[in-house]
Amino acid sequence: MISKNISRIGILTGGGDAPGLNAVIRAVVKVAIQEYGLSVVGFLNGFSGLINNQSRELKESDVIGILPRGGTILGTTNRDNPFHFPMEKNGNIEYVDVSDRIHKNLKDLRIDALIIVGGDGTLAIAKKLHDSGIKLIGVPKTIDNDIYSTDQTFGFDTALTTATEAIDKLHTTAESHHRVMVLEVMGRNAGWIALSAGIAGGADVILIPEIPYNIELVVEKITQRTKQDKQFSIVVVAEGAAPIHGSVTIQRLVKDSFEPVRLGGISNKIAGEIEAITGKETRVTILGHLQRGGSPTPYDRILATRYGAAAINFLMAGKLGHMVCLNGTEIKAIMLDKVVGGQRRIPLDLELLNTARQLGISLGQKKTVID
Repeated sequence: MISKNISRIGILTGGGDAPGLNAVIRAVVKVAIQEYGLSVVGFLNGFSGLINNQSRELKESDVIGILPRGGTILGTTNRDNPFHFPMEKNGNIEYVDVSDRIHKNLKDLRIDALIIVGGDGTLAIAKKLHDSGIKLIGVPKTIDNDIYSTDQTFGFDTALTTATEAIDKLHTTAESHHRVMVLEVMGRNAGWIALSAGIAGGADVILIPEIPYNIELVVEKITQRTKQDKQFSIVVVAEGAAPIHGSVTIQRLVKDSFEPVRLGGISNKIAGEIEAITGKETRVTILGHLQRGGSPTPYDRILATRYGAAAINFLMAGKLGHMVCLNGTEIKAIMLDKVVGGQRRIPLDLELLNTARQLGISLGQKKTVID
């Protein structure tokens, strides 16, 4: 049954950027206008646009040519939580709830419902906005692939491709100079990029947050390769990896952000230990934001397009307060309260982990293949 109470919608992209955001925007605009005759408003720079009433009308002409573009034409930010918004009072910064501004702005713009595209921080805010009475649908986005209740997020495949290409390039220089190359990839507290790229790129060691590593076992693998006359090694490490009885490496803390703890730098620690123990020349490459950039892969374009179209369809079908998700090969909808607070990490019985072990890849732990 199609909702007759929705004629004008808004869309925003929040959190870090990811390849495929423009594909979602394009699909939302085209399906909303062509299929349902809706008008569409794009809010600029994430929740900042909602709070400060910064928006633009989106017509089909505005989304021509954006499918292959990375980033987002609407802009984004991982700050500006409307329920914890910084305001200066008497020379001091206080955090206040300004969500009433959003209700007013939506009313003034005659917007009936929202499509909110983002990661777990963005979706947590979306749930609170829904609880406050705003009609909305969430769309999961992150290169880390760690959103709970969906099999894959758009942006992941592109980041994985970038990481794999980096490993391919590191192979040639590692082999030429007989070096150990340590590649650090993103992922926060989940190792999907590291594990997948490591296997795709033929890494010798893969270190992920879900399995605390023993540096002695990492060195053992490198030493073993040297004895086999393999004079180079490739180590792929997720930014959230940590040693046994150790902690993650924090690059910096960012106030007012959905993600105040920024991980990074574990590769330098590991490289220093490898070089000190083995004497082998060891170099570090930290991909960083290269993984967020560039044109989305065909898979990400298709997945993002499916998500965008489904978001409109579910919205018009009355599935409010839901997030679109991939379940197997199907796009479905799940309540946001079942998504928020969870995190999709690598299960220790994952078949891909067993495959890595059977290939002789070291995961920084004793080799045990799970049946």
